[in-house]
Amino acid sequence: MGEALWCRATQHTVELFHKGKRITSHVRSFVKYAYSTHPEHRPASHRAHLEWTPSRLINWGKTVGPHTAAVVEHVIRSKPHPEQGYRSALGLLRLSDRFGAARLERACERAIVMRSASYRTVKTMLKMGMEAAPVFDQVQTQDPADNLGATNVRGRRYYN
Repeated sequence: MGEALWCRATQHTVELFHKGKRITSHVRSFVKYAYSTHPEHRPASHRAHLEWTPSRLINWGKTVGPHTAAVVEHVIRSKPHPEQGYRSALGLLRLSDRFGAARLERACERAIVMRSASYRTVKTMLKMGMEAAPVFDQVQTQDPADNLGATNVRGRRYYN
């Protein structure tokens, strides 16, 4: 770790060298902003996350409550690749060990209403005991996931 590598990129191949010795080569990808990582080159923690699926994490969230499941789903779907959201989703679910399932569910409900469904928001609410505080202008629907729209519209009441 922390070693300097030398990269040689040709039209069809990308090779990485360490102290003059080739350590790997990949077929070059020309897809913009796409990853082309070999599974064996991933860190051990990332390989462990490959065993998880989005539905498995969402179902785990459902055992806490529908709002927790909705936040877990939002965290996973908000990333370009679902695996990038696994760490946040797992951290969110593990908050129930520290703060209890009921508090986690209330914090997730509040985060949805606030349109800030993220690990950081939920964790901060739980640490500060804010999950039980009243939220003004609560607009609830039948499905908690419906309140997760990424909108920045302030609404009519802002200008009156």
